Amino acid sequence: MKKIILLCAAGMSTSMLVKKMQEAAAAESYECEIAAYPTSEATTKAADADVILLGPQVRFQKNKIAEQCPGIPVDAIDMRMYGRMDGAGVLKFAQGLMA
Repeated sequence: MKKIILLCAAGMSTSMLVKKMQEAAAAESYECEIAAYPTSEATTKAADADVILLGPQVRFQKNKIAEQCPGIPVDAIDMRMYGRMDGAGVLKFAQGLMA
């Protein structure tokens, strides 16, 4: 089962997006674990992730997170997808990074 981690400033703003992504995954019978945490917990919570997605507000930390979690794809969520809470779009983005 794939593990998708979303990181943001406090772990709160991405919780709605996580729910939308979980709904999209269930709709396509894609088994995965999706969770959100603050960037301060990246090394402990994301160390075993298959992909790490950053909220737009913390995209500037991409290189730092990538160094802390070597071998794991790290990228920022598109601001438009984030703003629309496009769970299906963000899930497809994550799947593409893991391919």
